[in-house]
Amino acid sequence: MKFDLSDDQALLRDSTRDFLHNESPLETSRQIMEHDARGYDAAVWMRLAEMGYLSLLTPTAAGGQGLGAVELAVVLEEMGRVCFPGPYLDVVLAAHLLAGADANHPLVGAITNGSSLVTIARQDTAFSGASAPAVAITHAHARGVKHFVPFAEHADALLVVVDDGVVFCRSPFAVTPMPTFDPAQRFCKVTFDHPATPAATLEGLRLTDQLAAIGASAMLLGIMSRALDVTLGYVQTRHTFKRPIGAFQALQHRLADMLLKVESTRSAVYRAAWCFDAHDPDAHLATAVAKAYAGDASRLVCGEAIQMHGGIGFTWELDLHFLFKRAKTLEQHYGSTEEQLERALAATAY
Repeated sequence: MKFDLSDDQALLRDSTRDFLHNESPLETSRQIMEHDARGYDAAVWMRLAEMGYLSLLTPTAAGGQGLGAVELAVVLEEMGRVCFPGPYLDVVLAAHLLAGADANHPLVGAITNGSSLVTIARQDTAFSGASAPAVAITHAHARGVKHFVPFAEHADALLVVVDDGVVFCRSPFAVTPMPTFDPAQRFCKVTFDHPATPAATLEGLRLTDQLAAIGASAMLLGIMSRALDVTLGYVQTRHTFKRPIGAFQALQHRLADMLLKVESTRSAVYRAAWCFDAHDPDAHLATAVAKAYAGDASRLVCGEAIQMHGGIGFTWELDLHFLFKRAKTLEQHYGSTEEQLERALAATAY
């Protein structure tokens, strides 16, 4: 299948790249990541809302853009290139999940206009070791604990995954920040003892989880692309034995492997996004494959980028370590590589 972006999608890519280059380049974002307690720039966040980025997936019936997985992948690939800090993917997914169940829910507009921060509290089996949601609902009341809830410390509400669906709980929450080596991805342990209102079904959650895998894969693609570009620039300017190190065949082979991983990930990501938008019956398989492959590929590409920079590759001053840390974080969340491989195997079992 030959796939290319439409004119509108290409315009979205170019305008997003220009916006992020001007408003949130990596050299600016790292200051926010290191020193802002929220982990993101509130002013840039409001500009994203004003430009319609927070309502990207929200149906037009709910006042949103009504765009699809391909557009989400386009935006998040660009965000990955600048290692954009903050809960963008989490918030967009929460708005999509909530609007999919009730387009008239009053919180949908508050999420998309940037006045309320809402994320999804899953039970991350890759970290907690639990095989089922750790929050129980009794008489419309949620009690229990969730781990690795994104940006829960500043959330106005959470969509909480339980055994038979998703429920809605309002702040305040009892939160304990959890350690992470990516300073722009904030996670918390949340203890629930809240009134709970049904918010979405498990089917809606399944579709949102597929979008999460596509979005995380696209961000990994952007991270890999940036790491490769930075490395290509370095090997052309770093000289040894009176030659640029990129002239040595051993490094050329490694760069070729990096390019192969990047372009293979690109094919997997946009194949998965197309399948989702086209309601292809293999969409669940394609999304699992994209996320699993992107996780492994990003580890190799970012690792090689650091190695090929030599001693300075390990220094704090170089931006590469932010790319590596974000890649490792995304590899484990939104369905870890191991979980996605299990889903892919289940989808192909006869």
